[in-house]
Order: sequence, then C-alpha cells, then structure tokens
Amino acid sequence: QVQLVESGGGLVQPGGSLRLSCAASGTIVSIYSMGWYRQAPGKQRELVAVITSGDTTTYADSVKGRFTISRDNAKNTVSLQMNSLKPEDTAVYYCNTAPGPKTSWGQGTQVTVSS
Repeated sequence: QVQLVESGGGLVQPGGSLRLSCAASGTIVSIYSMGWYRQAPGKQRELVAVITSGDTTTYADSVKGRFTISRDNAKNTVSLQMNSLKPEDTAVYYCNTAPGPKTSWGQGTQVTVSS
C-alpha cells in the first residue's frame, strides 16, 4: 500500500507562512487528484485544497487566496504553501487522494498558529 509522509509543520505567528510537503511511496500523486486535509482539535477532518491530475486547483473558502497547492509528479510529492496564517488554521494537516482517501492516512504534520 502507498505510504504518505507529511512534513513542514511547526509553530508560526499569525500572518506568517509555512510550506508543507507530502511524499508518497508510489506513483499515486501522478495518477489521482490529491488533496490536503486538516483536523483541528474536536473537529472533523476537512478537505482544504485539491489539485487534479490536470493541475486544476480548488480551495475551501476558508483558505482561498492564502493557500496554494502544487504537485511534482517526478518526485511523487504534493506541497501546500500557506501564507497569511491565522489562529484558526491550527490543525494537523494530512495529504491523501481527493475528494476521498484511497490509501491509509499518514501521521500528519502539526501546524500551530499562535502569538
């Protein structure tokens, strides 16, 4: 089964930026639409950004204009550039196929936005 490894999270002040990366063990990135999901404490996991195999991107309203998803098929990676971060962006971030997962979840990467 394909394994997904997320990285790049951390503690950042409001207004700051982070770049998340997701590395896949197989060629899933080049075959399927991929997405970044997040789960805040006490809340359900939500899909915040999607990139199709044709590089069309869509975003949740809450992150539109601030987050940018991209993919590198040669490296089997998906990235999420997050700018103008807000405290409400605090969550564990995961990548997987979108709109629904086709492989098991990785461990995620924690993003904390706080002053």
